[in-house]
Amino acid sequence: MSKKGRVLVAMSGGIDSSLAAVMLHEQGYEVIGMTMKTWDYASSGGSKKETGCCSLDSINDARNIAVNLGFPHYILDIREEFGDYVINHFTDEYLAGRTPNPCVLCNTHIKWDALLKRADKLDCEFIATGHYASLREENNRFVISRGLDENKDQSYVLWGVSQESLSRTMLPLGQFRKTQIREMATEKGFYDLVNKSESYEICFVPDNDYRGFLKRRIPTLQDEVKGGNFVTKDGKIIGTHEGYPFYTIGQRKGLGIALGYPAFVTEIRKETNEVVIGTIDELERNGMTVQKLNFVKYANIEGRKLDTITKIRYKDKGTEALIVQKGNKIEVEFYAKVNAIAPGQAAVFYEGDDVVAGGWIEKSYTLN
Repeated sequence: MSKKGRVLVAMSGGIDSSLAAVMLHEQGYEVIGMTMKTWDYASSGGSKKETGCCSLDSINDARNIAVNLGFPHYILDIREEFGDYVINHFTDEYLAGRTPNPCVLCNTHIKWDALLKRADKLDCEFIATGHYASLREENNRFVISRGLDENKDQSYVLWGVSQESLSRTMLPLGQFRKTQIREMATEKGFYDLVNKSESYEICFVPDNDYRGFLKRRIPTLQDEVKGGNFVTKDGKIIGTHEGYPFYTIGQRKGLGIALGYPAFVTEIRKETNEVVIGTIDELERNGMTVQKLNFVKYANIEGRKLDTITKIRYKDKGTEALIVQKGNKIEVEFYAKVNAIAPGQAAVFYEGDDVVAGGWIEKSYTLN
């Protein structure tokens, strides 16, 4: 075994995870590559060709890197555990009138656990991924912080990883920009990786049509929920819709109604199968409650009021906010109004570049 240790690298077949493995190999670690098969898209009935981390091409790309550099590579089939947890949760959240974030859930409950379990079997001290985020130990805590490349930063999707798991995690790309990674791949002759298109869809919905996925997953769903009402915030009926699970907070396109002004989904009422429509002003909120927390920088912030930058979705730049922990929840007061706070999405709180904590948005509201 290498003096630096043995590390199990999650390799999706893309440029980022491949270069993470290459970098660790060149730094003298004993690298073992592992590609996780999370989903067989053909089973969902979608029309788009299978792409991304679960495709045969991606598995072969990861294996080729390992063969070229002379380290082992394994394929790990976690479709059953992925489907039971992530996809069922994805479906249940839409049926509850919320908007899920399966990528965060997968990182937190599936990928890290699966990797660490296999790392133990392979006598690996560490696991590594190709996420653009940084990790350090400080005050007996393992702290995630933003990656150097602000356009690629993925710290938002890692807030749920436990301290125990972070203690064995390596994030080699945190101090690099995407352009640098592409340059490295070019210099090493990995031209297929450089030219490979990146996938931004949910892995089990590669055609990006979550409504179609729900209809295929639950064939009776559309008949059960169709015919509900579009209403204004004061209850006035302004049209009918296809069913509350097929709409998301902040949605503007595809509503099929004309009101003479830009209209948005501002609330989803599962109990009455109503979708509330309003103006951009009615979509804005300055308060929310976040539940099911995971603390990163601190063990907790009980008894403190903390100024943070709070993100409510992955591509959100964040908004200054005051947060207060009350038991197992955090109450958030934004210093400016925020559009489209969607229950079910993840909220992540930053102190500077460091992740303080994260959790799931329970509800939003307007503070006086």
